[in-house]
Order: sequence, then C-alpha cells, then structure tokens
Amino acid sequence: MTDVFEHYLSSTGELSKEEINFSSQFFKPVYLKKGDFFIHEDEPCRYIGFIASGAVKAYALDKEGKENITCFKFENEFATSFPEFVAQEKSKRSIRAIEDSVIYRISYTDYQHLLSQVTAWNGVIKSVMQQEYNQKERYLLNYNNRSAVDKYLYILSNEPILVKRITTQDLASYLGITQRSLTRAKGQIHKPNL
Repeated sequence: MTDVFEHYLSSTGELSKEEINFSSQFFKPVYLKKGDFFIHEDEPCRYIGFIASGAVKAYALDKEGKENITCFKFENEFATSFPEFVAQEKSKRSIRAIEDSVIYRISYTDYQHLLSQVTAWNGVIKSVMQQEYNQKERYLLNYNNRSAVDKYLYILSNEPILVKRITTQDLASYLGITQRSLTRAKGQIHKPNL
C-alpha cells in the first residue's frame, strides 16, 4: 500500500493506525496509461479508486459521440461514478486516465465488507461525497451562463491545476465551450500590453 494513500487516510482523522493497516489490504493498485479506462460508460460500476498519482477525467458521450467532461480528479482524490457504484448499476459516464496513473481500487464486495468491519469508513465516504457535491455545486455556479472569458478567469484564479495539466480540448469540453472560444478567451486575457 502506498504511503500517499495511508497518509491521506491518516489526514482524514477518521481512522486509527490499525484501521488504516486493516483497510489497506482491500485496495489493489491498478496502473493506467494515459487513455486507459478506469470505468466504462454503460458497464457495471464495480470499483471506487483512490488516485495515488496521475489524473482522470469523467465524461459522458452525447448523441454525436462527443465527450461532455463533467470533472477531473487528481492525486489524493477518489474516483468513481458514486450513485451507480452504490446501487451497483451501469455507469452513466466513463472515467479515463489523462496522465499515466496509479489508482488503488476496491471492489463493491470488499467495500461492503470493509464498511461492516471498520465503521469509521462511513465518515471517510461521507467526506468524499461532500467534496463531490461541493465540486458539482461550484461547477454549476461558476460555469453555467457565463462568457468564455469569465469561465477561463475563474479557472485561472480558482483551479489553476486545470490550466497546467489539462489539454485545451478537454478544458473546453469541461467549460462547455468550443476550443476556438477558449483560445480566444486566453488571447484576450493574456494579450501583451503595448
């Protein structure tokens, strides 16, 4: 088990050292190359994963087969399609590596067993779910009905990691604008003062 994951669990303040050691046996490392899938849309959502290194994007395909990216996850974050994982249904979105990544995943069966043995995990999951909710709320508040420039300015000041690590194409999809609009917005913001 990675020190990154154990450090994260320790930092939550929810689990004792013994509970962390017990829990770690249920999380197995998966090594994803850039472009590999962690979860496929329309397939049963069997895993929840902790990103030890790398990054992923979550998206659904529209009728034309175009990706509509809903979020990005980086180191020290959990990734899954939570509602479908909990209900053990087919995922409504795909989760795919955008960088070479190491994800520690747990199956639904092991997850249920872990929750029954270490009740403190309920607090960890509650915290993760709260972060998910807050991320979605921020997204709706800051990216709906705003100009491309306003969206990009928000990214620059509040989520600069996206500018550093996400392709222009993926960032445009996430912001709900065309690549061209994003490039224009960048040009307006970064134009040299003469």
